[in-house]
Amino acid sequence: MVYSAAQLLRARGATATGIREVVARAGAPRGSFQHYFPGGKDQLVGEALEWAGGFAERRAASYPATTDDPTPAGLFAHMVEGWKAEFTARGFERGCPVMATAADLAGGDSAVNGHVRAALEGWGHAVAAELARMGVPAGRAGALATLMISALEGAIMWARVRRDVGPLETVVTELAPLLDSAARP
Repeated sequence: MVYSAAQLLRARGATATGIREVVARAGAPRGSFQHYFPGGKDQLVGEALEWAGGFAERRAASYPATTDDPTPAGLFAHMVEGWKAEFTARGFERGCPVMATAADLAGGDSAVNGHVRAALEGWGHAVAAELARMGVPAGRAGALATLMISALEGAIMWARVRRDVGPLETVVTELAPLLDSAARP
């Protein structure tokens, strides 16, 4: 149900994601929701955001294993590549569940907002840690992680609206020199 909720959040945001639809999509018995999620929809959405944040963290951490010469620009391209592949293979219906939920709920006082913050902070720390391993000074690594995630999320939105991966390619190309210049030689 957590995975199904994350996938529905990606397409519809938190408000439009219904529990019945999550249960049906997961192929779970109807009564299982109350058993596994006594905290209701907020608990389910929170766990879906934790899953999504963990996925993004693991994606960032997996980059060094893909190359003999990891670079900050290469890390960013690795982060973007998953989205380009997704949009090319499956279309532009689904974006990031963290951003979809943030766009839906962050302006209010939802209990889910803490999970949104935690997912973004965990992802940011994972990206910053990889940048630091590549020689980016620790103080700058956090700022660049924020820039990278923000640029990626904006490009995802642009790509979905335009139904074109061009914005993703643009942010990779334009940020590459800046990112690589931050690493110590």
